[in-house]
Amino acid sequence: MAAPERFPGSDQGSTAALSAGAAVAAVTVLAVVGPPLGLSPWLIALAAGGGLAALSLDAAQFGGLGGHLLAEALPAGIGAARLRRIAIHEAGHVLVAAENDLPVKQVLVGSRACLRAGLSANGSTQLEPPAQAKLSLEDLRRWSRVLQAGMLAEQVVYGGSRGGADDRTLLGRLWGLSGYDVATAQQEQRRARREVEQWLRCHRADLDQRAEALLEAAR
Repeated sequence: MAAPERFPGSDQGSTAALSAGAAVAAVTVLAVVGPPLGLSPWLIALAAGGGLAALSLDAAQFGGLGGHLLAEALPAGIGAARLRRIAIHEAGHVLVAAENDLPVKQVLVGSRACLRAGLSANGSTQLEPPAQAKLSLEDLRRWSRVLQAGMLAEQVVYGGSRGGADDRTLLGRLWGLSGYDVATAQQEQRRARREVEQWLRCHRADLDQRAEALLEAAR
C-alpha cells in the first residue's frame, strides 16, 4: 500500500487542467494584443500549436509531470528546495513508520524517480499493506500516525503542508472499511496528529538527517 505524493496540489488531473487553461489563456491574450503590437498571426498560430503539442507530449510521455520535472531541475537552489520539501515529507513517513512498527518497502523522492518506478507522483513512501481490510482500533491508530506524518513533517519544518491529499484519502478509506463512524475517525485522527507533531518536533534533528539521506539517495 502506498500513498503517492503530489506537490503542490493533490490531484495530477487538476494540474493538467490548470496547465491547459493557462495555455488557452496565453493564446487568447496573444490573439487580442498581438496584432496591434505587430505580431504576425502566423507566429500566434505557431505558438498556439507549440503549446498544445507540449501539453500532449507531457501527458503522453511524462504523465502530466513535465512541469514538475522542470521545477525540480531549476537552478539557483529552487529545484533543490522543492526536492528537499518532498524529502522532508517522505522522511516524516519513514521515521514514524519505524516508530510504529510498519515496514517500509520503498521510498522515492522527486518526479523523475517516481516516473522510473511507473508512478505519476512527486514522491512516494510505499508501506507493507495490512493483512486485512478491516483493522482493529489500535492498527488504525498506527496508520493514522504514519499516514499523517508526511504532512506534519512539512508543518514542523515549513509551517504548513502542500502534499498529503492522497494520504488523507487513503486514511479515510481505511477507517471507512473498518466500520467506525465519522466522529470516532475524526477524533482519533486529531489525536494522532497531536501525537505525531509533538514527536517530530522532539526528533527534528532526526527528521533533517533522514531527509538529507533520502536526497542523497535520489541524486
